[in-house]
Amino acid sequence: MEMIDVGTILSFGSYDWRVLDKQEDKVLMITEKIIEQRPYHDVYKDTTWAECALRKYLNGEFYDRFSEAEKARIIPVLNQNLDNPWYGSRGGDDTTDNVFLLSLEEAACKYFGDSSANLYHKGKNQRYWFERKDKNNGKRLAMLQDNDWNWWWWLRSPGRVNVKAVYIHGTDGNIGIQGNNILIGNLSDGRCTGGVRPTMWLKL
Repeated sequence: MEMIDVGTILSFGSYDWRVLDKQEDKVLMITEKIIEQRPYHDVYKDTTWAECALRKYLNGEFYDRFSEAEKARIIPVLNQNLDNPWYGSRGGDDTTDNVFLLSLEEAACKYFGDSSANLYHKGKNQRYWFERKDKNNGKRLAMLQDNDWNWWWWLRSPGRVNVKAVYIHGTDGNIGIQGNNILIGNLSDGRCTGGVRPTMWLKL
């Protein structure tokens, strides 16, 4: 078996995954690219990760694409869903997920470098974004699976209100802590279609 460490790219199912964390005989991994574009929810009303359509899809239709042998390696995890630290919007119930999205705290402080100073000590000019010069922004950039350009992608945490969810900006990797609309957007179909980077714990 190849040596697996943080940053290793693994092939699992139909996707390439980047290892974010390793603990004994398991790894946390996220798809290397944005695998598809979907709204966060299917109704434009207050919601949380526990209730949203994207969570239902990832733990249902998406999860069911894996073989039984592959499913046996996917480890369910209890996720905390914290309130938005800038706006106080509701994070909702803790959830048990086979497949999930990263939280604001995980993306800002843990798996792409430590930018906790920008999260917990907001500067006077930080109203809707992290610092545009945050040293870790570039680590969060991701490309679309079938194209050669970057796109913005969802986190599971709520934005400034509960019809928005936090996201990673596609141009510079900055964190849009105010959030994008969970459904209504400016595209031709009227939807706000963010990138999806599934995350899971896997037995080695």
